[in-house]
Amino acid sequence: MRTEFLAIGLLGLGLAGCDGREQAPAPRATPSETPTSIIREGFEEPVNEAIPLSPLDMRIGFPDGGEDLSETATADLETLMKSPQVREGGPIILRSHTDAGGSDEVNLRASRARGEVVRDWLVERGIAEERVQLIVFGEQNPIEPNALPDGTPNEAGRAINRRVEIHVGVEAPRDPSLAEEIEGETEADTEAADALDGPAGGPDSRQTS
Repeated sequence: MRTEFLAIGLLGLGLAGCDGREQAPAPRATPSETPTSIIREGFEEPVNEAIPLSPLDMRIGFPDGGEDLSETATADLETLMKSPQVREGGPIILRSHTDAGGSDEVNLRASRARGEVVRDWLVERGIAEERVQLIVFGEQNPIEPNALPDGTPNEAGRAINRRVEIHVGVEAPRDPSLAEEIEGETEADTEAADALDGPAGGPDSRQTS
């Protein structure tokens, strides 16, 4: 009797678990056909503006003295020629310096010669000569002491002081000011008047025999 009740109970559970209907599988999530943008509507991406050029400064050394460009100096000048500042066509200023090893006259001569070597190198490679301005300082502006505290020559410092400093500007050419225009017109008028008057003193100044 107990066995019959157990069989009936198991049968009831089977019928309850299988009521004659198949259970449908759970729906699968399907990817969206159109990708969703993570950028908010109305948001504009930042525009990278061109950064303006800054002036370029370079030092050309003459540590061994003399007026010849070393391999290092030549390599530095070649790098300078490739710079965007030079390609922009701005003014180039050369400031030429020496050590204090000679007289003022000798140092000025040496300073000028070194500046002219750098200028000529640039001009030979296509730089317009009117772009280059040479300023000669001689021994006036050392960046290292020319002598040690005991008064003996500071050879390392003097080698550094023998240099040409190059400044390449990036400012655009400016229009002449009103005063410059008036000055230019005045000079032109004076030259025209001198041409009409002929040699100084005029014909009345000629002596007769």
